[in-house]
Amino acid sequence: MRVIVIGGFLGSGKTSTIIRLGTELSAQGKKVAIIVNEIGEIGIDGDVISKYGLDTTELTSGCICCSLKVNMKITISLLMKDFQPDILLIEPTGIAFPQVIKNEINLMDLRGTVVAPLVTLIDGSRFKQLMKEVKHFSMRQIIDAEVLGINKIDLMEPRQIPIVEASVQQLNPKASVIQLSTKLQDEHWYNFIRLILEEDTAGKITGELRTVSPELQALEGEQSVDESMDSIEASGISSYATEFIVDGGNILPDVAKTVVLETMGLIKSRVLEHSPEFVGHIKMFLENGSETVKMNITAYYEEPIMELISSKTEVPRFKILSAVSNIDKMALIDIVDSSVVEAFALKGIDVHKKSGKHEHNISLRL
Repeated sequence: MRVIVIGGFLGSGKTSTIIRLGTELSAQGKKVAIIVNEIGEIGIDGDVISKYGLDTTELTSGCICCSLKVNMKITISLLMKDFQPDILLIEPTGIAFPQVIKNEINLMDLRGTVVAPLVTLIDGSRFKQLMKEVKHFSMRQIIDAEVLGINKIDLMEPRQIPIVEASVQQLNPKASVIQLSTKLQDEHWYNFIRLILEEDTAGKITGELRTVSPELQALEGEQSVDESMDSIEASGISSYATEFIVDGGNILPDVAKTVVLETMGLIKSRVLEHSPEFVGHIKMFLENGSETVKMNITAYYEEPIMELISSKTEVPRFKILSAVSNIDKMALIDIVDSSVVEAFALKGIDVHKKSGKHEHNISLRL
């Protein structure tokens, strides 16, 4: 089994990359399993990936690299025993230190596994904003990577691509730096696949990856980094995930789209009052009958992106994950909850928050 950890900050394109990678490898006859880690008790990416026919195991309620190490080991052991995948893709939350995950997997000493070079994706289209809002955290992810993917090059001005490429290479001279876009059928994508699948690339960088490197300490000057700090604390990101049940059954497709768009508009406008240049990820989806309306935004200057996914559900439900820079968590919770209720109420629809207890259990969906 080949284990591939694909990390990166919130909104860097990890889920889209894993969906495409898993789909293409499955089409080639490979048995692919995916572990998705998300912030909080409500999982979103795992649900989205499952809708594309890929098997997922979802770990929520914390950060996989700090609070869920035991569950990760149990999960991988169960996957190897019951599913026997050829490829295991692991998507950490965007506010994790992915190198800690790779170190933990290496320490498990699992027979018959090869751990691929650690991948960190970077949203090249908002690199400048990341370096402004979450500079030190992003630098830590970049410096620890073995493969750096400058992602979303289709959204970048051509003259900006080599500038970003040179910047991240300077931060981490030892890493392989590649350009990438999940929307393009080009040599960059296939170079990426070769880089993470070829047997002779694994293990080229020996020794344990570290959260803090001398290079980062030098770049930060007199500012020191606390190695004991967990990734969620270090990120400076407030996060909140929740789920609502829609009362009254399925709603009309056009109404569903309008409600999701209205919810996002309210949340964005209210977040901007607290954090005018926020980065992070606000993503939501409304499961409604045969269609899921998905919407996300990753920075203050963007317009939200809507996607429609085929699905099947008898009871409509609305899930939302918000992770935003430079905002108080309680303020974020109030913004999200009030915006959801208000947006649905504008269409005469009642919603209620799904009750549930904080759990650390895992469930396999194979």
